[in-house]
Amino acid sequence: MKLAAIDIGSNAARLLISEASPNSAGAMDFTKVNLVRVPLRLGFDVFNSSTISEKRAGHLIDTIKAYKLLLDVYEVKYLKACATSAMRDAANGSVILQEVKHQTGIDIKIITGQEEAAYIYENHIAEQLDKSRSYLYIDVGGGSTEVTLFSGTKLVFKESFNIGTIRLLHQQVSDAAWQQMKDFLKQQVKGIGPVTAIGSGGNINKIFSLSKRKEGKPLSLDTLKDYYKEFSNFTVEERIHLYNLREDRADVIVPALQIYINVMRWIDASEIYVPKIGLADGLIQALYREIAVPGIENM
Repeated sequence: MKLAAIDIGSNAARLLISEASPNSAGAMDFTKVNLVRVPLRLGFDVFNSSTISEKRAGHLIDTIKAYKLLLDVYEVKYLKACATSAMRDAANGSVILQEVKHQTGIDIKIITGQEEAAYIYENHIAEQLDKSRSYLYIDVGGGSTEVTLFSGTKLVFKESFNIGTIRLLHQQVSDAAWQQMKDFLKQQVKGIGPVTAIGSGGNINKIFSLSKRKEGKPLSLDTLKDYYKEFSNFTVEERIHLYNLREDRADVIVPALQIYINVMRWIDASEIYVPKIGLADGLIQALYREIAVPGIENM
């Protein structure tokens, strides 16, 4: 069975197509068939003017039209499509998504930060690690950061903060916003014991690739600090050529590292696992649960 998820983020739009099939133990495996990413950068409009420009709206519509063609070619029957921080903040976000549905037939839902955190948690990566420890999922996007604490077999909290890479680039994150996140995390992890971080998002995935760590091995906080210092010494143009980065990655990777480092410091985490999962993966998991019970949601 082929399932698909569309994630319209503040920096990029992603289409993930996965094949769901039972393994020999009877559990469901999800194999990635295709992943397409288009750097729409909606947050560059929204976090400056609170609206999405006609040009970017046109690019979004064209992107979804292209995704629709791919969905048809792959014969995908079930789809879950969501939009996050930029669309949440855009005054014209709902109008644009209505036009998307009119032109493509694809219904994209604007989800809250709490819902975004919940979908990321759907990946249940922590359940595959040491159950005696506590783990904090950290998903850094262009417009917001979602954090979810998992201790033993218990979900402790999930929260979203309007601190993201594009907001930081545009100097739209106040000291008060940082302090709010810091106070919340410190209070929530108090008395829980050692916390290990689990990072998701394109930036931490890129750092992991650059580090040449083996799959399943964590990155240390010191490693992230070293990359932050190293990247900060170069311009965006220099980062593109020195590290073979796309422009839409080269500018946001430094503020992303700033967020990961701060969160890890505040929860006293010395390591971060990078399983290379994200919102789209969580949407696939949630979609499968929805179609496995009565009330199937068709594309």
